[in-house]
Amino acid sequence: MKEGNTQVSSTEQARETVDTVYRKESRSVLATLIRLLGDFDLAEEALHEAFKAALEQWPSDGVPAKPRAWLVSTGRFKAIDAIRKRSRLDPLPNDFAERFTTENIDSIALDNDNVEDDRLRLIFTCCHPALALDAQVALTLREVCGLTTEEIARGFLTAATTLAQRIVRAKAKIRNARIPYQVPSRADLPDRLDAVLRVVYLVFNEGYSASSGAQLTRHDLSSEAISLGRLLLGLLPEPDVAGLLGLMLLQDSRRLARTSSNGDLVLLENQDRALWNRD
Repeated sequence: MKEGNTQVSSTEQARETVDTVYRKESRSVLATLIRLLGDFDLAEEALHEAFKAALEQWPSDGVPAKPRAWLVSTGRFKAIDAIRKRSRLDPLPNDFAERFTTENIDSIALDNDNVEDDRLRLIFTCCHPALALDAQVALTLREVCGLTTEEIARGFLTAATTLAQRIVRAKAKIRNARIPYQVPSRADLPDRLDAVLRVVYLVFNEGYSASSGAQLTRHDLSSEAISLGRLLLGLLPEPDVAGLLGLMLLQDSRRLARTSSNGDLVLLENQDRALWNRD
């Protein structure tokens, strides 16, 4: 009986670990899979397959020493297997055939520096100027922040089906226009960084003063914007990034004091300063 309880405890612990890793690492794993596979939808499918495999294998095999690298490797090979099965019916596009040669697969590094770079690449790809601004915002929230289509749609007073199509079109634009999955060169960085920061600030503003819904503010959106700001500053310590993050933190520090218990807006001069987050 004790042995059975131990097995159940081990299984539950492994599943809790998978849940924790998903919350902390899933967006990083997705960013790397997008780099390796070159396709948003294929990478998302690979991400889900990798975590499904983790739920099946980690309880019996144990949690790997490097869970993120394990998930990336598993997701990549799951995607390759799926592509090879499809190729029996339809020939692979030339770029897929080249990307998945054994030499390319074996030469891919999965160290922390590459993973961090992948997250930055993903942000700049989602905010590429070839995409419409509304598509940049939607794609950033979906792929970088991990919000669901329904959550994003509620935040911007848009039907979920409409927003889903917007995201689909943005992904198709990236694929068909062969938009590079990379951080811009130093010469191009100022213009491209402005686009990224504009999207981050638009997300924050929607959270700071919601344009729709019963609530005056949406903490989930403003928190996502601040998280993006922290991520950008850690990966790209530019003065403009630090300035935007500082501005968002300053504004968000008064969040608890900005609304009354009834949900009404409290003007600055009437706010309870004891509620301000001075940290």
